[in-house]
Amino acid sequence: MADRKVILTIAPTGGMADKSVTPHLPTQPEEIAEDVYRCWQAGASVVAVHARRPDDGATCDPDIYRRINGLIRERCDIVINNSTGGGISGDMVSTLPDGRQEIAFEERIKGTLAGAEMCTFDPHIQCMHRDDLELLLDTSWSRCIRLAEAMKERGIKPEWEVMSLSDLNWVNELIALGYDEPPYYINIVLGTNRLMSGATPYTPRNLQRFVEDLPDGALFCVSGVGPAQLPSSVHSLILGGQARVGLEDNIYYARGRLATNVELVERMVRILGELNLEPATPAEAREMLGLRQPVAS
Repeated sequence: MADRKVILTIAPTGGMADKSVTPHLPTQPEEIAEDVYRCWQAGASVVAVHARRPDDGATCDPDIYRRINGLIRERCDIVINNSTGGGISGDMVSTLPDGRQEIAFEERIKGTLAGAEMCTFDPHIQCMHRDDLELLLDTSWSRCIRLAEAMKERGIKPEWEVMSLSDLNWVNELIALGYDEPPYYINIVLGTNRLMSGATPYTPRNLQRFVEDLPDGALFCVSGVGPAQLPSSVHSLILGGQARVGLEDNIYYARGRLATNVELVERMVRILGELNLEPATPAEAREMLGLRQPVAS
């Protein structure tokens, strides 16, 4: 008998990579849904969905999200988590009056409109840079309140995405205001420090600090970016957390070899078995997370 059940999240697409870096990245609704179905068969409990336009540009268009969500639900009962982070291209980039560019908040909040059970919640302000692109991710306090109210109104559970210890301060304040109920689900994002101001690299000590500072009643997983994905996922399990894998965070299976989402899930399921753990079914994950039935779109 396994020591405990583990929520295994697959993050198949993200809002940054494209098919020029890996042909295995699913970007269109049918291919996302089919990839998610195969990951569910392999043991995934939750899917973190990012949407793309027909030209593969990033979007939070609720019609595209509804299409993806509907196709997934036709195939399986995996827990659906839609992003309100969006991405760094397509609909998500807007120009401010002073000429700077930001990831458009008015587009991001549309991620709450497609009937997902969960949505990501990024309670921070960061500057993101990649090649010649520089973007502001601005979730100011007033925007946090708008996003939290949108989720609460629709019965959506937040997945709190924290990239620094200071992010937990706003998470705690929003929880205190009644915008979430235990068990809280916190995704600790580590390894984006070369791309985002204020982000934290993965080290065992850094992850330990985050876990020590989590609010009472929290479950957690780790988004380890790039080569941090495998060690941080295993470390999360050792600390009593959940697991997350996928091409959103890491496109490689090993040095120089591109991964598929399915084989990343399969490897994590094998690791769970070696640790005498077992992937939770979607129904078990819903119970662990305190989720209601899927919200009608």
